[in-house]
Amino acid sequence: MTLDIARIREHTPATSELIHFNNAGAALSPTPVQEALLQHLGLEQRIGGYEAATHAHPQIENFYSAFARLFNCDTDEVAWAENATHGWNTLLHAIPFKSGDRILTGQSEYGSNYLAFLHLCRLRNVHIEVIPNDANGRICLDRLTAAIDNNVRLIALTHVPSQSGVIHPATEIGQIARTHDILYLLDACQSAGQLPLDVNALGCDMLTGTGRKYLRGPRGTGFMYVRKEIIGTLTPAWIDLHSASWAAENTYQLRDDARRFENWESFVAGKIALGVAVDYAMEIGMEAIAKRVGYLASCLREQLSMVNSISVHESGEHLSGIVTFSKKDETPQELQHRLQSAGINISTSKLRSNVLDFGRRGLGDINRASVHYYNTEEEVERFCQVITAT
Repeated sequence: MTLDIARIREHTPATSELIHFNNAGAALSPTPVQEALLQHLGLEQRIGGYEAATHAHPQIENFYSAFARLFNCDTDEVAWAENATHGWNTLLHAIPFKSGDRILTGQSEYGSNYLAFLHLCRLRNVHIEVIPNDANGRICLDRLTAAIDNNVRLIALTHVPSQSGVIHPATEIGQIARTHDILYLLDACQSAGQLPLDVNALGCDMLTGTGRKYLRGPRGTGFMYVRKEIIGTLTPAWIDLHSASWAAENTYQLRDDARRFENWESFVAGKIALGVAVDYAMEIGMEAIAKRVGYLASCLREQLSMVNSISVHESGEHLSGIVTFSKKDETPQELQHRLQSAGINISTSKLRSNVLDFGRRGLGDINRASVHYYNTEEEVERFCQVITAT
């Protein structure tokens, strides 16, 4: 499928003013998403919040059907989250861990996720084992398999790291988890919206992510997927009148779908807009998006690698739209500020947020450029020209 880049960029007005290579932080929302967000906020202002939600019930429910299409799952396996970290922790703490249980995770695990593991160790006396990466920066499947024993309760993986452009072998890990009957939690913050995600092929039991990154939704939005066969085995850490029904004075009944992990109050306009963002991505086609993002990232890596003063920090065949690098004569912060003054957005990945991975790789703070399908080859060339103009 050929993407209509001109039309897509018309739906992304800021592309006429700047080069946005910070899509792994927060992508630029397309006009239909922004219109859906503002339309509902306006409706709330005109007729009231509760009344607007009743009026917009079909649009709210589209959130669930849109993600069901995106993930090839049922609508009752989809839940809303205020953000990815909240959704991820909600599911993590719903698992009935007992003292001595083990969690296997990867060297590239997201910093907030790993802090949650450390906190869980204090609360429930579980143990964490970090599986190192192989020479290409991907989690070592042989080491993962060798670490499995009867005490392993969970395998948790960040599909595409925030601080690296590698794509971890999520499907192969799903096969390992199913073979050993181990729960599998996949953080899809950076992969949702840039890679096709079929939860049946991935073999994950739970999957979480955010709306603001490659899905191009609003900030303050997120999602959860929970495989229906395990929903009944997970107990939310807290409930309300949305996630459970008050059957009698001393009796309640949890919902039997993934919405048992939601709470009643939510960002309704954001929920509607995120559903529209998923529809927008599905209309373009996830295979086409993945191909375009991969191509632009490859162009960027190739051109940066030709600059003597720049070191690119990822290699191999399985790479995403995230490109990380360092420049010898500028600190990451200095380079970020210089590019921003030239109308180019990138970000900085800091050692303090990636102690586990950067410590093992011997890295300090680095720069991160992340492309999306609305970016162009000309923007890649301009980016590299500005970087070398010192």
